[in-house]
Amino acid sequence: MAWTQVVNPLGNLGLSALVAAVPIISLFIALAVLRLKGHVSGLITLILAALIASLVFSMPARYVLQSVLYGALYGLFPIGWIVVTAVFLYNLTVKTGQFEIIKDSIAAITDDRRLQALLIASSFGAFIEGAAGFGTPVAITSAMLAGLGFNPIYAAGICLVANAAPVVFGGVGTPVITAGAVTGIDAMAISQMAGRQLPFLSVLEPFLLVMIISGWKGVKEVWPAVLVCGVSFAAMLFISSNYLNPMLPAILSSLFSIACQVVFMRFWKPKNIWRFKDEPPATLRARRHSRRTVLRAWSPFIVLTILITDWGLRPVKTILDTVNIKIVFGGLNNLIIADGGPVAAVYNFNWLSATGTSILAAAAISAALLRVSPRNFFAIFWETLKTLRHALLTIACVLGFAYAANWSGMTVALGRAFTIAGMAFPFLSAFLGWTGVFVTGSDTSSNALFCSMQKVTAESTGINPVLTVATNATGGVAGKMISPQSIVVGTSSTGLSGREGDLFRFTLPYSILITAYMGVIALVQAYVFPWIIPLASAPPAISPRAGAGGGGAAILIFTGLAVLALGAVTNRARE
Repeated sequence: MAWTQVVNPLGNLGLSALVAAVPIISLFIALAVLRLKGHVSGLITLILAALIASLVFSMPARYVLQSVLYGALYGLFPIGWIVVTAVFLYNLTVKTGQFEIIKDSIAAITDDRRLQALLIASSFGAFIEGAAGFGTPVAITSAMLAGLGFNPIYAAGICLVANAAPVVFGGVGTPVITAGAVTGIDAMAISQMAGRQLPFLSVLEPFLLVMIISGWKGVKEVWPAVLVCGVSFAAMLFISSNYLNPMLPAILSSLFSIACQVVFMRFWKPKNIWRFKDEPPATLRARRHSRRTVLRAWSPFIVLTILITDWGLRPVKTILDTVNIKIVFGGLNNLIIADGGPVAAVYNFNWLSATGTSILAAAAISAALLRVSPRNFFAIFWETLKTLRHALLTIACVLGFAYAANWSGMTVALGRAFTIAGMAFPFLSAFLGWTGVFVTGSDTSSNALFCSMQKVTAESTGINPVLTVATNATGGVAGKMISPQSIVVGTSSTGLSGREGDLFRFTLPYSILITAYMGVIALVQAYVFPWIIPLASAPPAISPRAGAGGGGAAILIFTGLAVLALGAVTNRARE
């Protein structure tokens, strides 16, 4: 029996929206005040949402349960599958010792603390964010900087600030894919829009990092290197997010930025080597490695980049999509009537064409290259699953909540209530995303919570929803540097446990500044340059006529040259 959404069940839109917001408010309280674990907070939020959808918004209980199940399944596959395989590949490099070589190849290039911050906190951190995400970059890069002799509070603080720009495309594009999933907007269109906002932040961020460390005088001494870092990252981010796919921008941009900096620093050095006053002696000494060794260490991520690129090519994807299991939710499919008509509830288990499967294939090839035995391969995979079990439960709960809220009308009620912001809504979009990331610690979770509301509100106010959905993600990135989870990761990695308040105060001003900056960019794009917003139905990322291996081959050549440059400079840096 069909059921029609009731958007204003209490007869007062403000009151209905307030009740619809109860699960989100409870999530704030659970995480920020009660400091409950993410999966516990997610379960509480999901239960509240289900009760409100059924008791207040009059959604039949069986529809509520099936909506939750549908969302949870989507959270586990393909989103959770990407998370598991990406972290698994990273763990392979750690367990085999190759990640130590990768760290050495980055850390040995310069002795100047400002330039080390650009290479490690900004570019290398962005690479780890693109490959793994979920707190991994801050943990690794802040520990590296502290080991090199950085003041611990600065080591943690600048890594948190530097982690802003790549977060949108972190975890192999998981936040963008999630935003597309919960809104029905083509993920490639959201990627394109984010790629037309983030370059402005990517150019600014390196200057901000150096200014935090050494002040304006320090910026003036190394501005050429800062410019190379920011512009190279921004240029590749724009190209890859607009013309490739949502999975690769952080990885490709960081590799390109590292390569450009390595080459530039080969011919340019600052007049003064800057260090912190009274800094402790360095405990991390970068070793020298041959080009072959460096290339071997980077090989898992080279393979990853190639496979993700080729997996997304239209001819390849068309073939892989033939292996697909469709699960029709017969008791739900086309039985919910929304403003746009009946809502389809068909779950596609396209396991072969899924991005996570391409990452798993990269891990299998990498295991062969690194001579990992089958026994160790499966042991590392099992360990990764155990480590991520709570994260997967959190993702399933958040996506279950998102779909129940969307299909019951709760999200629509919230969105219509926000139309009071009027023309200022694009600016508010950035702070909604920021709030979501602060609470959940994840741009992915923030997108699952708020992107449907962003879409509904934008459509109600006559704004292109692609802009506001993308702004939820790009504005949200600055919330990560102050989220409780990220703060704890930063203090734990640098020996600052117990000083979480100090680190929070360190990053808070920059967090608000960056969010406001992204909000202003969204306003300008909405009303001054609206032509910059892509169509919701994006063109193919790569022409069907392109060769199936062309993209991967080009990236292989480029990445190989970048790694060889790293190896060459690493060998000479300490001589």
